[in-house]
Amino acid sequence: MSTSLADHLRALPDESLAALLQQRPDLVVPVPADIAALAIRAQSRVSVARALDGLDQFTLQILDAARLTREPSDGTTSVDAVLAMATAGAQPPAPATVRAAVERLRSLLLLYGPDDRLHLVGGVDEISPYPAGLGRPAAELDLRTAALCADPAKLRRTLLAAPPSARAILDRLAAGPPVGSVPPGALQAPPVGAEDDLPPDLTNGGAPTGSPVRWLVDHRLLVPVTTGRSGGPGTVELPREIGLLLRRDTGPLGPLRTSPPPVSAAPREPKAVDSAGAGQTMEVVRQTESLLEQLAAEPAPVLRSGGLGVRDLRRLARAVGLDESKAALLLEASYAAGLTGELELPGAVTTRHGADQQVVPSAGFEVWRAGSLAQRWEQLARAWLTMTRQPGLVGQRDDRDRPITVLSPEAERAGAPTVRRAVLQVLADLEPATAPTPEEVLALLDWRAPRRSRGREAAHREVLAEAAALGVTGLGALTSYGRLLLADVTSGDERGADDPLGLRADAEGEPSTAVRALDALLPAPVDHFLVQADLTVVVPGPPDPTLAAELDVVAEHESAGGASVHRVTPASVRRALDAGYSADDLHGLFRRRSRTPVPQGLTYLVDDIARRHGGLRVGSAGAYVRSDDEALLTEVVADRRLEALALRRLAPTVLATPYQVGRMLTMLREAGYAPVPEDATGAAVLTRPKARRAPARVSVAARTVDPLTAPKLPMPRLLGVVEQIRRGDAAARAARRAPAVVRGQVPTGPVPVHSHSDALAVLQQAVRDKALVWVGYVDAHGATASRLVRPVSIGAGYLRAEDERTEMLHTFALHRITAAVLED
Repeated sequence: MSTSLADHLRALPDESLAALLQQRPDLVVPVPADIAALAIRAQSRVSVARALDGLDQFTLQILDAARLTREPSDGTTSVDAVLAMATAGAQPPAPATVRAAVERLRSLLLLYGPDDRLHLVGGVDEISPYPAGLGRPAAELDLRTAALCADPAKLRRTLLAAPPSARAILDRLAAGPPVGSVPPGALQAPPVGAEDDLPPDLTNGGAPTGSPVRWLVDHRLLVPVTTGRSGGPGTVELPREIGLLLRRDTGPLGPLRTSPPPVSAAPREPKAVDSAGAGQTMEVVRQTESLLEQLAAEPAPVLRSGGLGVRDLRRLARAVGLDESKAALLLEASYAAGLTGELELPGAVTTRHGADQQVVPSAGFEVWRAGSLAQRWEQLARAWLTMTRQPGLVGQRDDRDRPITVLSPEAERAGAPTVRRAVLQVLADLEPATAPTPEEVLALLDWRAPRRSRGREAAHREVLAEAAALGVTGLGALTSYGRLLLADVTSGDERGADDPLGLRADAEGEPSTAVRALDALLPAPVDHFLVQADLTVVVPGPPDPTLAAELDVVAEHESAGGASVHRVTPASVRRALDAGYSADDLHGLFRRRSRTPVPQGLTYLVDDIARRHGGLRVGSAGAYVRSDDEALLTEVVADRRLEALALRRLAPTVLATPYQVGRMLTMLREAGYAPVPEDATGAAVLTRPKARRAPARVSVAARTVDPLTAPKLPMPRLLGVVEQIRRGDAAARAARRAPAVVRGQVPTGPVPVHSHSDALAVLQQAVRDKALVWVGYVDAHGATASRLVRPVSIGAGYLRAEDERTEMLHTFALHRITAAVLED
């Protein structure tokens, strides 16, 4: 009961209580008011489930042994009883291993008490109603089945008489879980004369008697269940005694595996793994940059329901040369890293779904591009590792049969960071450069945390594929820098608990260990290129940020890889001149950067474009165009492609149009001219085209805490929390001695102060234990009152409880309950 657990907690030293809170940090979020509230929270369904989720398969089986060996009288067991059951199988584990598992359960407060009187915390039976996959005792299910189980000889004869099909059902249920659903009518006797239509394997010794399930029910080996957690029409349950008898060869707990399953793959060469991963990181950074540049050139509108449309994803993937799943992964990771964001369209109309928006690169994209390859990759990989998004869901359909799109709310999964860390931690715990198969990884996850991995096989496979695509793994093994990144992110949670505002994070601005390790594997950035006679520019390695920025202006990108290829074209030279470069600047850039002689063709191209560049000057008057070359203006006026501008000559050197400057510039350039805009003073305006950017966003890696784990506090702070709880406990125990005011009755009961959630936990515990509890509540007149009752049920927003003194059943609205405490 909660009082005995509270007494056990009170008797623990401060260090032991702090160690418990460190292993189960959810118990102090928020800090409980006293020891009683801590005991109640430690037995709550959510907290117990979280503790069970972190246990491996063997420890869970030892917990099941403790549940199966409890005494019916007081519900306690002993270490010796647990040891006897655990070693009863064909391949018994070492007693020391069993005792170590018991101690771990004690450290998590799932078991408590001395060796000869071990208690289980409440809530375990609610979360896992069938220990070791065995059903309930026959006495709880059916008295006639209990009588059969009480006669071992008769039970064995009945089992031996079971037909093969029925015995197969028994063996399947004995392996667990012990309940199963049967088709409608399977439990009904067949109509008279219909027995001959049954298949031979459903008969008993050749005598047609009905379905195998019906045979088992008739012979009391299965019990129909219509109530309880798993009960319902067509549900049957295998009694515990029969399941234990069927497990006589494997032991009552089934096969026990004290250690993780082995990995058959031999370790690869670590250098080969790191080289393969490093090559993939270069490709990922390049693909992400190309994807975001394409997004800047043609922003993708945000759907009314959120996210990007299927057509936009397909367009972006096709433009960059990626498959849609890889493009979705990079878009999700770049958004989580703060490289993209939503930008409201000018003049957008706000609707109930929000204003019209587009997804474009954010201001952080420019900062990201200026970093080294390793830094850019780390920002993406860290965001992927910590984001609460599951890119593998993109393309699937949601519960309403609608497609899940990139950046849509339907792809949000709070447990995604925990799943990624669990998968990568399996690889990190193996010998370096070991590349297990996906099936071996799933087997290891299933042993390490069977409750947490159950039903997540598809998500685990997605993590392996995404890690390979991002370069976190290479040749199927975790890379050395990927191992460092995982350790840094994991330890970052503990540092974040000690520094919740992040004031000390990255104060020095030094690169992380993962960045330094990856930098050592990547080729050194180059600051030069090779110009070919055909005007192609070959960069023999990853360009440094300055060279990359220059190439973006003066050349067109053609291909990527270890050596990227660019090409100088008339359009790229004109773009460089528009950005402010002069002909001399371009000649100097190519002479300075090129390790090969600059071809004459490139020099002629730059001079020719520069000679024509700026020959026309455009201003606003609607717009005007002027030139010292009167013949050139005459050619422009006579050009039929420009008739839509309605040009007229204002002077021998000036033409005017009623249209705006932007339209005139566009049409002149499309017609093959090279105009330059000028300001009101006549000075040329040479600027690089502005790229639209969304406001800067913070990467999720800088602010995300694992949603499934509470912050891990250091031991000194936990000792302070323990001291606070003990002070609150002393005050609560003193308050219990003060009489409570009971409306209309003699004040006899204490009502200590609890939060509403703690009060509900007390009431749930009282329902389980059928214990008396003092309930504080606000009545219909707004007055406070309290009553000593025995709770019967909680549901639909109401507490139903019986007052033993008046023998009346009372109903309390849960939102009116202010406090609750178990009767001493």
